[in-house]
Amino acid sequence: MKVLLIKDVTSLGKAGEIKEVKDGYGRNFLVAKGFARIATPQVVEAWKAEQEQIAKEEAETIARLEAEKQQLETAVVRIEKPLAPVGIRGSVGNGDIAEAIGEQLGIVIDKKHIGLKKALKTTGIHTVDIKLGHAIHATVKVDIAGVE
Repeated sequence: MKVLLIKDVTSLGKAGEIKEVKDGYGRNFLVAKGFARIATPQVVEAWKAEQEQIAKEEAETIARLEAEKQQLETAVVRIEKPLAPVGIRGSVGNGDIAEAIGEQLGIVIDKKHIGLKKALKTTGIHTVDIKLGHAIHATVKVDIAGVE
């Protein structure tokens, strides 16, 4: 019996491969557990179409992330905080930076993806690393301005 592997199976093969297996192993284990489908021409064509669609969506996502990276790296995000005798009152953290990027640039970023080691407590321009996904990182300039 020929089966199309849907998931990687140890000692048999990787997802997308067509393998010849014994009938009982194919029906009772691989197909029953969702690791494979019986390899009919329709199933193989549907698998190929699905993989092409996934690749197309991933390429669109990468293109969108690259555009966001360019926009983030050319912009300066300004955050205003009240002045203190030394520096600013309070601090600027991941949530503040994510909120400011959303308001000023219209890009939604999860605060967990902002690579800030510790909160910023001084005025001036700071560089911050942001993980956008698919191994794409952007470096953003954050301008912290003190207001009275």
